[in-house]
Amino acid sequence: MDIFPISLKLKQQICLIVGGGGIAYRKAFLLNKAGAILHIVAPDVSADLEALVLAGKGQIFKRYFTETDLDFPYKLVIAATDNAKVNQSVFEYCEARNLLVNSVDDIPHCRFMVPAIVDRSPLVISIASNGTSPVLSRQLRTQLETMIPHGMGKLAEFSGDWRARVKAKIPSPEERRIFWENLYAGSLKEHVFNDQLEKAQAIMHDALNTWQTPKGEVYLVGAGPGDPELLTLKALRLMQQSDVVIYDRLVSAPILELCRRDADKIYVGKSRSNHSVPQDGINQLLVQYAKEGKRVCRLKGGDPFIFGRGGEEIQELFAENISFQVVPGITAASGCAAYAGIPLTHRDYAQSVRFLTGHLKEGSPELPWKELVYENQTLVIYMGLVGLDTICKQLIAHGQCENMPVALVSKGTTADQKVVIGTLSNIVSKIHQHDIQAPTLTIIGDVVQLREQLQWQ
Repeated sequence: MDIFPISLKLKQQICLIVGGGGIAYRKAFLLNKAGAILHIVAPDVSADLEALVLAGKGQIFKRYFTETDLDFPYKLVIAATDNAKVNQSVFEYCEARNLLVNSVDDIPHCRFMVPAIVDRSPLVISIASNGTSPVLSRQLRTQLETMIPHGMGKLAEFSGDWRARVKAKIPSPEERRIFWENLYAGSLKEHVFNDQLEKAQAIMHDALNTWQTPKGEVYLVGAGPGDPELLTLKALRLMQQSDVVIYDRLVSAPILELCRRDADKIYVGKSRSNHSVPQDGINQLLVQYAKEGKRVCRLKGGDPFIFGRGGEEIQELFAENISFQVVPGITAASGCAAYAGIPLTHRDYAQSVRFLTGHLKEGSPELPWKELVYENQTLVIYMGLVGLDTICKQLIAHGQCENMPVALVSKGTTADQKVVIGTLSNIVSKIHQHDIQAPTLTIIGDVVQLREQLQWQ
């Protein structure tokens, strides 16, 4: 993060704008909406700008800017002239005095940026790109304008009126957050949006009078194969409201970023022969935090019920009488295959698909080999990279064709995705040749031939 977003309270604070044209007017308009009192320094000042400033009890100084103009204790300064040298000198003088300064459209000479704004006062949303793409920021603002109801401002005001009473009734900040989240998830918003304030007030009274300390809960959430855009809406909602996030090594960094920022994040990743926290320990963590009244997100790569040991975890929760929800995720088989351009089934090549793990509980790929050598079938093997040599040899030994196509999809659906194609007889030799690393999905079957035609990533 190259810039730190803040919201300044400028009501009745005096700010300086150097410049008197259209650019200066646009900045003055925003500062005026925020309640600032404006001073303008410029030899020529447009009529619109002068009227705006004087109506806000500001002052106009029709002269060229000099350093002594900064002798007044301004809260912030904006250089908005059409002369780059003047803007630069304003910046340098402000820097010497530790004054917040912005030179319009001049990134090197800005100490703060003016963002694109979605105004639902008192709710204000700002979008900034560190000056690299103001047009993109404005486009995002346009999208948000269509998504965020205008009534959100009324809801923020309504909530503010109740804030002190809620705080007095529910002293715990954690419990208050849950209280408000529950309210916003219900009918309160619509009543406020439609100015049905009596009904909204009744909901608030009832919610406060019946409030009880919430019990802990566990959300078993499938994070998908890596691309954050493959998350389900429910997964994202629960990730955002969780107090604790317990995540494994297959959860990508961009997905972890979407969790609530102030949630406690606990890494319990497991790789071959290296379990940072044993499974029993993970189960106990889920129980421990839930019994403390926390909302716990157990965030797993792929789908929690497909080789994700989700069943083992909820057995423990069930035994401890802890509430839980399960949110399916896109499993690696479907996600990685789709991003590799390999349909797992196809009318001409495969009418069935079989999911297998190449790393069983005992640590060896002991699979029902005879059942796997079957015409028009696709095999998808999770965690099979280390045991791939054994897998290929056993399939061939049990009658599978040596030339059966095989695909290795490493880090599928992410920016680092790598796909290597071979056959049962030569795919192992390509692992080191192409530096294939875990997590890698193995796809075996005639459908792999379609990648050459259907790859799109």
